[in-house]
Amino acid sequence: MIQKLAAVALTVGLTQSVSAVEITGSAGIDLRYYLQDALYLEQERTYSSMFISPELYSEFNDGQDTLIFKPFYRVDEHDDERTHGDIRELQWAHYQDNWETKVGIGKVFWGQTESLHLVDIINQTDAVESVDGEAKLGQPMVNFSYFSDYGNISVFVLPYFRERTFQSTEGRLRPPLAISDAMYESSNEKSNIDYALRWQSSIDEWEVGVSYFSGTTREPELITNVSGDGVVSINPYYAQIDQFGVDILRVSGAWLLKLESIYRQGQSEDFAALVTGFEYTQEGVLGSRYGLGYLAEYQYDERDDNFFAVGQNDLMLGLRVMVNDIAGTEVLLGYVQDLEETATYSAFIEASSRLSANWRWKLDGYFFSSDDNDDPFFFLRRDDHLQFSLEYYF
Repeated sequence: MIQKLAAVALTVGLTQSVSAVEITGSAGIDLRYYLQDALYLEQERTYSSMFISPELYSEFNDGQDTLIFKPFYRVDEHDDERTHGDIRELQWAHYQDNWETKVGIGKVFWGQTESLHLVDIINQTDAVESVDGEAKLGQPMVNFSYFSDYGNISVFVLPYFRERTFQSTEGRLRPPLAISDAMYESSNEKSNIDYALRWQSSIDEWEVGVSYFSGTTREPELITNVSGDGVVSINPYYAQIDQFGVDILRVSGAWLLKLESIYRQGQSEDFAALVTGFEYTQEGVLGSRYGLGYLAEYQYDERDDNFFAVGQNDLMLGLRVMVNDIAGTEVLLGYVQDLEETATYSAFIEASSRLSANWRWKLDGYFFSSDDNDDPFFFLRRDDHLQFSLEYYF
């Protein structure tokens, strides 16, 4: 199915009068250094990798049709599962005055908050790429959107499922065993057809989104299995779910008020979750060119024992530093504290700046602490790390 949708997107583009193809993209190298010795013998302290992510774009039919192709490939020094490729996007889009349609492999983002993206469910997480869940795999889809004064309505048909990527035995940021083959509730497994709907509108100072998803969950549950000969494995189980979501953003001067909330049915337990908070931006701090953004978000999740439910009753505090220089230098610092277990917390740093028109450096750091065997961070307690990236944009 993924090949069929890719072929449709290419065929539509090639049978039209296509304008010149614009080629952009990025390539780079990453060096990840772990601050502690690993928990497991197969793991290392340093991991280096290289990636390339070109983007080909063209438009035709007087701009009413576009074609985009964005492949991605990474080679990792130690982790075979992190050495991987993906088609992030390969999509034909047609635009009219009050509607548009897209066919192929695409990326869709829903959400407003900083620390967690609960409602963002169309694309699968590429978990070997980054700790924060921001990297996503391309999703085969047919998408129709209608725009009116009463809001925008989008309908998605998702005919093929992408499994979440996980680290190999040699990789870090994993449970005691590397995660093995997937299990499905649907007999169609990857070929189960999923559906999604979303309504979004601007109402005065409010941005409101309401969404519904029905199909294979993007967030699996981890199940420990023991074979007849005593071999233990950890397998991701993908259930059939219904998820209702709402996201809200209010812009009021220097204040951003944010909320995301979901209710999900169909996994081992039905549950609700939310994240809500604010960001306040102060420009010209003490008469300087610097700007500061103050962030606070509360995270709540009804689930108790789930490897991916990291924000059951937590508070995130953050500080965004904007240098406002020609290099676009920015730093984001964050700290997340479990409000029930004082020994459980995490912290992060994200910093980046341009060296020239084509070169950019990035520094990311993630830190974890827990002494609770049932907490997800307990498995990551020795995986504090810094990652330095040097990227070239062409």
